[in-house]
Amino acid sequence: MIQRILLAAFLVFGLFGSAAADETCQSPFLPKVTGQEDYIYVWTLGVKGLGDGNDSMVTVDANPKSPFYGKMINRAPVPGRHEAHHAGFTDDRRYLWAGGLDTSQIFVFDVGSDPAKPKLVKTISTFVKDTGGMVGPHTFYALPGRMLISALSNAQDGSGRTGLAEYSNDGKFIRAIWMPKEAPYGYDVRVNVNLNRMLTSSFSGKKNYMRPFGELVKDGEAMKNFGGSVVVWDFHARKPLQVLSVPGAPLELRWALLPNHNYAFTATALTGQLVLIYQQEDGTWATKNIAEIGANLPVDISIAPDDSKIYVNSFGDGTLRVYDVTNPFEGKLIEQVKLGEMANMVSSSWDGKRLYATNSLLSQWDKPGDYWLKAYAWEDGKLVAKFTTDFNPVGRAHIMNLNSKAFGPRAARSAPSDRRTSTNVASR
Repeated sequence: MIQRILLAAFLVFGLFGSAAADETCQSPFLPKVTGQEDYIYVWTLGVKGLGDGNDSMVTVDANPKSPFYGKMINRAPVPGRHEAHHAGFTDDRRYLWAGGLDTSQIFVFDVGSDPAKPKLVKTISTFVKDTGGMVGPHTFYALPGRMLISALSNAQDGSGRTGLAEYSNDGKFIRAIWMPKEAPYGYDVRVNVNLNRMLTSSFSGKKNYMRPFGELVKDGEAMKNFGGSVVVWDFHARKPLQVLSVPGAPLELRWALLPNHNYAFTATALTGQLVLIYQQEDGTWATKNIAEIGANLPVDISIAPDDSKIYVNSFGDGTLRVYDVTNPFEGKLIEQVKLGEMANMVSSSWDGKRLYATNSLLSQWDKPGDYWLKAYAWEDGKLVAKFTTDFNPVGRAHIMNLNSKAFGPRAARSAPSDRRTSTNVASR
């Protein structure tokens, strides 16, 4: 059934993809940009024959008062193409870790010394060796003094069997935790500190995500190799407690943010459902499908800071859908915005007033077209377009992380070697 859905979507839309990070979904251990953000860091997939062809961290000016509003102001390339995908701050917000799903390399950028101009200061090339064979570092999630990383695959057979890894903020490996045998797939990871609970979701392995999509959807056996579970963990013990059945590749996870809101949300890419994950009276967890998104290949989601809305980007039809989840057991569609082809990630500001979206997924799944970052703002109860940043000159825009001048400059810390230059795209 899933194969038929995806094949139909491929024929209609051309492609399907995986999803990423915004201010309301950042780690609870991380200081937040509570007002107007100044910068958007976009981890950008390099394209052969386009400029230097390298993956890069691109900075876009996000402050409406700036003369460079909506424009690229800096580009910090890394050597080569690695399947740029996700990135996340350390708990002090001074460094931004970014990963490559193909080579499993991790790039650490200094964003504290000059927030407008990230600088590559360290490259971790030992992720596979460190972890005992994990491949595809995906989510980078700040813990106190540490970085928690979810992986997508393994080096042995390229399947979805994988796990979690922890590093110190200075890049030293601490430990690896493999997913339970009954739920071997990985994707996202999120923590609720008050509940001492951690959630992980599930996608697919490298032999699927690095394969041309047109071939993949025609391979019935390969299409069986997608995850269908969310694992509930004891966060402090890093011990799996419960495996929840969520068919259809549940991707991004978003905990509710307000006190006593003991629930989270996810969306299933293959079955088109918005799903509630909630704690029952006996302390165990359950799930409920709360909205039918449809066969539109929903990928990334974001949550409003007051838990009132969930934003869902659908890759198949390029649409942003907004659901009222004031009653978390019932999602009501209240707004739709046509973003454009291959819409993927959506990021909300902490004050809930602004949204940002990008549209690249994976190098083997993207199709020819325009690549962009788009900004919207809530005005009189409607989402209004503010700017579009053309990424075609530099690559394909993927994950976004917001930052502010308030987090820099700070006293310089000693940083490892491997320091490279960045490029000013607009004169400041």
